[in-house]
Amino acid sequence: MKGFWAFFKKEVRELFRTKRGMILMLVFLLIGILNPATAKLTPKIMEMMADEYADMGITVGEVKVTAMDSWLQFAKNMPTALIVLLIMFSGIYTSEYARGTLIPLLTKGLSRSSVVMSKLLVMLASWSAGMWLTFGVTYFYSEYYWDNSVVEELAFSGFCLWLFGVLMISCMVFFSSFARSAGQVILGTGAVYFIMSLAGMFAKVKKYLPTYLMGSTPLYKGELAAADFTKAAVITASASVLLMIAALPLTNRRHL
Repeated sequence: MKGFWAFFKKEVRELFRTKRGMILMLVFLLIGILNPATAKLTPKIMEMMADEYADMGITVGEVKVTAMDSWLQFAKNMPTALIVLLIMFSGIYTSEYARGTLIPLLTKGLSRSSVVMSKLLVMLASWSAGMWLTFGVTYFYSEYYWDNSVVEELAFSGFCLWLFGVLMISCMVFFSSFARSAGQVILGTGAVYFIMSLAGMFAKVKKYLPTYLMGSTPLYKGELAAADFTKAAVITASASVLLMIAALPLTNRRHL
């Protein structure tokens, strides 16, 4: 346990020393500001384009913006933030293997499971801090300009998005246990998402898939309830844990 916390502290220092943590938080903060800003500017943008639409025979009426528009932007932009995080952390394991920097630490008694779990904790902490930072900024400005009460299940929809991110991070940890490069880790994680998206085209399995958690719009509008996402949430959480557990023996058998 002592080795785990020592390595974890080293990873946290590395996160801020390389400015990676600061860049990530700036990205999440920017997206949090961008969500309500885009909604706020929509009427002005439509007004500026009214003449162009008129030339095409399209009449643009008055555009009324509410907090719903801001949260729809949140649901739309969060996958982008998640992709940025995954790319930035894609080499967190493979770079150590490639440089051989783990060998001295392992020979001094540090367990491979401590390496895996400490890096996993750093990624989960970064995703949690960033995601809820974006959520908080969006909530504050949406409440300031409009009224968040028009949006249903805000906290639960945020939890669903967060949980999906946990699964994607778990996928990266799993592929990192045997992949040789950051590119292979990203390809493997992307392939999992692609397969889930294809499977989601079938109505019978759609509600059981982790990608179902990304559908925040029906929750916001009250068209679906939190209970409708329970099965997908349980499966997503279970798959995340299984992937993390599976990564441990694979990492232990890996040749450095």
